[in-house]
Amino acid sequence: MASVSIDNPIDETTERRSKPARLAPNYWPFVMPALLVVSAVIVFPWLFTLWMSVNSWTLGQPRTFIGFANYLRLAQDMRFWESLWHTTTYTVLSVVLPLFFGTLAALVFDAKFPLRGFLRGIFVMPMMATPVAVALVWTMMFHPQLGVLNYLLSLVGIGPQEWIYNQTAVIPSLVLVETWQWTPLVMLIVLGGLAAVPREPYESAEIDGATAWQKFRYLTVPMIAPFLMIAVIIRSIDAIKSFDIIYAMTQGGPGTASETINIYLYNTAFAYYDIGYGSAMAVVFFLIIIALSFVLLMVRARANWSDMEER
Repeated sequence: MASVSIDNPIDETTERRSKPARLAPNYWPFVMPALLVVSAVIVFPWLFTLWMSVNSWTLGQPRTFIGFANYLRLAQDMRFWESLWHTTTYTVLSVVLPLFFGTLAALVFDAKFPLRGFLRGIFVMPMMATPVAVALVWTMMFHPQLGVLNYLLSLVGIGPQEWIYNQTAVIPSLVLVETWQWTPLVMLIVLGGLAAVPREPYESAEIDGATAWQKFRYLTVPMIAPFLMIAVIIRSIDAIKSFDIIYAMTQGGPGTASETINIYLYNTAFAYYDIGYGSAMAVVFFLIIIALSFVLLMVRARANWSDMEER
C-alpha cells in the first residue's frame, strides 16, 4: 500500500508576518529642497516686503512702525497715480500694436512664396536682441539732430521730431520700440495657430462665395482665438513689468512723462532710499498684477481650445 506523505500546512499569515514590512513611499526628501528654494526665493521676500510696507524706513535711519500710513500716503500721491496711468497706457499700446502687426505678419508668412523661410528668420531677429542693446540703438536713432529716423522723415517732407525728448511723444516712442522687438513673438504664436487650422471650412466658404474678409472674420479669427489670447497674456505680463528699455532710454523722463510704476518704485526705494514707502508701492503693484492675471485667465477660459476641434 503506497504511503502518502502529507506536508505540514504553512501558515500564510505567519509567513507574511515574518517578512519585513514594506514602508510607504516617502516623498518629502524630494519635495523639501524645492520647498526650501521657493520659500527662500519667493515666500520670504514677499513676507519681508509686507513687513517693511508697514514701517517708516529710510536707509540709514531707525525703522518705525506706522501701520497703514504708507498706503494712505500712496492713495494721496499724485505722482503714483500718474505713473499708474503711464503704466496702463504703455501696457495697452504694447499689447494691441504687436498683436495687430503680429497677426498681419502671420497671415503674410502663412502664404507660400519664395524665400519665405529666410524672411521669417530675418523677421524674428529683433526678439533675439537684449533689451538694453535695443534701447541704446533706438536712443541713437531717436536723436533729434543725428538720428536716422528724422533723416528718413525729411526724405518725405516731414519735419524733425523730438521723439523720447518730448513729454507727449515719449510713451508712443517707447511703444514703437516695444512693438518692433516683440511683434515677431506674436507672429510666431499666431503662425502656430494658423498651421493648426483645418482647410475644409475655407473650401466650403469659397464654394459659398465668401470674400477674403468674411473668411478671415468668421473662420480664421474664431479658430485662432486661443492663440491670440496666449499672445495677449504673454505680452501683457511682459509689458506691465517692463523696466530695462524704459530706464535705459529715458530713466522715466523727460520729467516724469514716462515714469511707470516700476520706474517710480525703483527711484523711491533705491534713489531716495525710502524703503518702507517703496515696499508699500510694490505690494499695491503686486495686487494690481494679481487682478490683471485673474481677468486674463477668465477671458482665456472663454477661448476654449475645444471650439477649434469642433470646427
